[in-house]
Amino acid sequence: MLIKDILEIKADNRELSASGWARTKRDMKNLVFVEVNDGSCFAGIQCAFDKAMLDAKTETALSRLTAGASVRVRGRLVTSPASGQSVEIAGEELVIIGSAGADDYPLQKKHHSLEFLREIAHLRARTNTFGAVARVRSRLAFAVNRFFEENGFFLVHTPIITANDAEGAGAMFQVTTLDLAALAKSAAPPVWSRDFFAKRCYLTVSGQLEAETYAAALSRVYTFGPTFRAENSNTVRHLAEFWMIEPEMAFAELPDLMALAEDFLKYLFRDALEKSGDDLAFFDQRVQKGVIENLQNVADSKFAHITYTDAINELQKSKVDFEFKPVWGCDLQTEHERYLTENIASGPVIVTDYPKEIKAFYMKLNGDDKTVRAMDVLVPRLGEIIGGSQREENLQTLERRMAELGMNAKDYSWYLDLRRYGTVPHSGFGLGFERLVQYVTGMANIRDVIPYPRAAGQADF
Repeated sequence: MLIKDILEIKADNRELSASGWARTKRDMKNLVFVEVNDGSCFAGIQCAFDKAMLDAKTETALSRLTAGASVRVRGRLVTSPASGQSVEIAGEELVIIGSAGADDYPLQKKHHSLEFLREIAHLRARTNTFGAVARVRSRLAFAVNRFFEENGFFLVHTPIITANDAEGAGAMFQVTTLDLAALAKSAAPPVWSRDFFAKRCYLTVSGQLEAETYAAALSRVYTFGPTFRAENSNTVRHLAEFWMIEPEMAFAELPDLMALAEDFLKYLFRDALEKSGDDLAFFDQRVQKGVIENLQNVADSKFAHITYTDAINELQKSKVDFEFKPVWGCDLQTEHERYLTENIASGPVIVTDYPKEIKAFYMKLNGDDKTVRAMDVLVPRLGEIIGGSQREENLQTLERRMAELGMNAKDYSWYLDLRRYGTVPHSGFGLGFERLVQYVTGMANIRDVIPYPRAAGQADF
């Protein structure tokens, strides 16, 4: 029986069994207390063994028991006299399923730094912190799919391998079956027609372009899958492999997208507050003070709207000595985004109409020929959490924009076909799932909210 289910039962002296891993053992004069946790919830179950009532096998097992060992406990569910827990198991039998060395088990009962735990990522989910992160991550993933299901979106599985650079940034991992050792010895350039896909291919940085094709047939779709960027950024905000949520809506313009983004975030935060209370209480107490209040405030807020131009004016008027000077045409930095949310809007804010030079080729051009119908959703404490735009549905305008950027239109002929055959206004956004989990949990480093982080020089486990 899962421990989360046991803890919801009223103490009634029923006989039951529980399995999990021993967190602690306290050997008293007449009693032995063992805390067992199976990861199904934040709390473990205390199992109290009366030494006078033990059989020989259980007595031997308790004497050999160490932290980290997997066990099965049988006993009766009784009211706990200890504070902080309503029930405990009056243990009658304990069986060690798998032992853990008393001296070499890495997770001894002491404080372990997050840096150390990254080195043993295969075991860190057994700790309070990473068990809570894993449960919140799972809960949010279910909430993402539930939100889109309830709002008429269809899930589309877009390719992981692609020949297109959706973002135009060029930071892509190349995929090849060519003999790299032979290529290194040869002066001749690679013959890509001999490669597996007969052309240069890469791990995808986004499923957006492919999602647009299905939005042009199903009206509302979303992708939720892994994406990859070969940015050599060794920061607490960057990963090389991460998961992206990308909805696309046909017959939708920028205001429709802004409303969707606001509803989406509020739905996710309310779901986490309602269903991950114990885990969030831990994060609020031990990781990021005020994280629960912050999530509740965003969930209850009406998101403010401001144009990029007005945002730059507000930043310049502030007289704050920003590390990066805010000037029209620059990309907003985290310090700018946090100032807008925490000092100007006093809450979440959506910034719209960015200069076209700092945004992607596919964004809808405004009538001023200087800005595009882009939006970034900013939240207090983090800054940008969602980025999106209305897409350019006019064929001639999109072709001109691609030519300005030196892009080969032939490589995107299939994408341009959407504008040739029944084009419609359409919009979409991207939300990095790890950034969402990081925001909800208050964890400082994005490498601590994904089971096995991939970054420059890091591909262990």
